[in-house]
Amino acid sequence: MRFDVVTIFPEFFDTLDISLLGRARRGGTVSWSIHDLRGHTHDRHRTVDDTPYGGGAGMVMRPEPWGEALDGILEGADDPLVIFPSPAGDVFTQSMARELSAESHLVFGCGRYEGIDQRVVDHTAARARTRLVSIGDYVLNGGEVAVVAMLEAIVRLVPGVVGNPESLVEESHEDGLLEYPSYTKPQEWRGMTVPDVLLSGNHRAIAEWRHQASVERTRRVRPDLLPPE
Repeated sequence: MRFDVVTIFPEFFDTLDISLLGRARRGGTVSWSIHDLRGHTHDRHRTVDDTPYGGGAGMVMRPEPWGEALDGILEGADDPLVIFPSPAGDVFTQSMARELSAESHLVFGCGRYEGIDQRVVDHTAARARTRLVSIGDYVLNGGEVAVVAMLEAIVRLVPGVVGNPESLVEESHEDGLLEYPSYTKPQEWRGMTVPDVLLSGNHRAIAEWRHQASVERTRRVRPDLLPPE
């Protein structure tokens, strides 16, 4: 998988080179390029924003640097998917992460201030597959945090990134439920013990306990994930 990120804070993405994502890059499973939007400006102040037409608070990102940056990425690219983080977009979910992990080329545009001039999104959509995606109902200063969160969820699903693929199957949201509680050694800690069933060696009983624990946790914390009774 290849991905490109356009941002005014390229250093924000230095974190991608640690842990699983960094190892996947060094192993050649994924590759990425981080593009500084200010490198596509042509004034001494490297201006990327201006006041909004129609008035109002804040600033809007100008279309010219975005057009140049995306031209350089999309020209000659083989069917990339362009994603703009936006509160107006589809909500990012585990199923979307799995869908996006099958893409060969993702391009992310990180907006700032009051957002990107709408013409950038419209022009991009006329030349490439384009999606607006939201990671939740709250406001961030820019799209960088959202892109890192999405990449963490997407790239770990790419075959070869996670060492033990079975660990991906029993995680929260993979089967529509939250993951069951986990325990490790020691058996007793500060007066609290590991549930007996996990020490039994009875794999069927353990699987049943874990499923029931997932259902109970989901009912308590995220009942909206459960089918109507």
